[in-house]
Amino acid sequence: MKSTCPGYQAIILFAFFFLFGLQTNQAQDRTSQQIDSLVNKAMSTMPHVGLAIAVIKDGKVIHSKGYGMSSKASGKPVDENTLFGIASNSKSFTAAALAMLVDEGKLDWNDKVVDHLPEFKMYEPYVTENFNILDLLTHRSGLDLGAGDLMFFPDGADFKAIDVIKSFQYQKPVSAFRTKYDYDNLLYIVAGELIARVSGMSWPDFIEKRIMSPIGMSSSSAIFQNIIDHSNVANPHSIEKDRIKEFPNMGGLDPSAGAAGGIHSSVKDMSHWLLLQLNKGKYGDGLSEQLFSEKNQKMMWKPHTNIGFNPTPGGPIKTHFEAYGLGWFIKDMNGLVVFQHTGGLPGMLSSTVVIPEINAAAVVLTNADPGGYSFWTMRASITDLLIGAKPTDWISFMEDRITQRESKGDSVLTATWKKATKVDPLEKDPQGIMGIYKDNWFGKMEVFNKDGKLWMKSHRSPKLHGEMYYYQANTYAIKWEYQDMNCDAFAMFQLDEKGKGTGIKMKGISPNIDFSFDFQHLDLKRVSP
Repeated sequence: MKSTCPGYQAIILFAFFFLFGLQTNQAQDRTSQQIDSLVNKAMSTMPHVGLAIAVIKDGKVIHSKGYGMSSKASGKPVDENTLFGIASNSKSFTAAALAMLVDEGKLDWNDKVVDHLPEFKMYEPYVTENFNILDLLTHRSGLDLGAGDLMFFPDGADFKAIDVIKSFQYQKPVSAFRTKYDYDNLLYIVAGELIARVSGMSWPDFIEKRIMSPIGMSSSSAIFQNIIDHSNVANPHSIEKDRIKEFPNMGGLDPSAGAAGGIHSSVKDMSHWLLLQLNKGKYGDGLSEQLFSEKNQKMMWKPHTNIGFNPTPGGPIKTHFEAYGLGWFIKDMNGLVVFQHTGGLPGMLSSTVVIPEINAAAVVLTNADPGGYSFWTMRASITDLLIGAKPTDWISFMEDRITQRESKGDSVLTATWKKATKVDPLEKDPQGIMGIYKDNWFGKMEVFNKDGKLWMKSHRSPKLHGEMYYYQANTYAIKWEYQDMNCDAFAMFQLDEKGKGTGIKMKGISPNIDFSFDFQHLDLKRVSP
């Protein structure tokens, strides 16, 4: 039967959308409450300082909030605009910048790197000649995990992009070119320099002017040095045995390293970035603007390097494959393809996730290491909520992992220093090992007598200087004055028949040392006296 009231259908339609909107708001509120509850549990389970979270669901930001403190010293609270170092989450910006240049016809993904950077030289001529732009972004160079990162960890060294470009010829491959995944940072720095050469703009300028400004990332900076307003910047912290130590941001990181991990941003600004991903490069009113093409979005989201495959996965979430695209890790989770990345700087950990099939994404930024590794547990828990997976107690899972990891590391360090501090190294007649040693990519390291004690220092990375303690045989343990991250190292001396040092091999002492302190890749040879 037809209605005789002309407004009847409009009233019904209004009521439907009102109830639908009410249900939607209630669902969003429920998700926010769940996130609040997860954060409260995490912060009460293990020591934290601050974190911020933004969540996008059905293409809309449904949660954007800060928790805890941006600085333990000041007690200033974190909010959605607090700036954190996002570290390796910067890599997707570098990939996007290259995609824009490809769209503009200024380069091709398969261009040889040497055609744009003639100074670029790898460990073998064939690799040098065939290394293309995709190879810069896909962690398949044949080099070892974190090879050469010591040039930028800790910050404050004087290495520039040109040093990085020339360094690979001195590194030793651990696998055949394009056959194995090994995560690297330095090749992204090369990508940043390539962007500068092709565009005529430095990498920081390109990111800020061509990407951040158009899409509304108004508070973000490509590098720490470009931050103008420091009133709402999170400070990094380390947590060891429940003791919280605050220290300065990596302001000494060279701008050339920004392409691998230099961006500082907030969860509000990162929401714009994640929405750009979900909208396939489109932004603005009615998505009328296009930053990069959908074709190149697919290229960035294409699996380029295989990481792992399991035809019969177990566990709470079914994952068959994991791969690396261009600035993104890619995996399947319960039938959905998920793009994600993590980032780590001293005292700063971050995580992003994008799930295009359900138009959802999330970002978690934290300013303490480990801080319960909430950058990971929060992302995992939020991903469970977004994909409708059975909830897993990732917080307790990670608490156990951290406890085991720290216990193992503590036992190694305790045993090392107990043994190393028993003997005065100068009593071991170290005159034969004092002198200057040089590695072809890292430069000079000096062993010398400082006020009656044996010391080592780097000539190019001034934060790497510290006292040496005799350990055993020809091995000494070095306690660096830099302690923002645990990176103390062994120095193993090679001696000639007269007991004079001819070379040094090094490695980290703790099994938990960050892979970017790649002392094991040094091949130091005596150069004087």
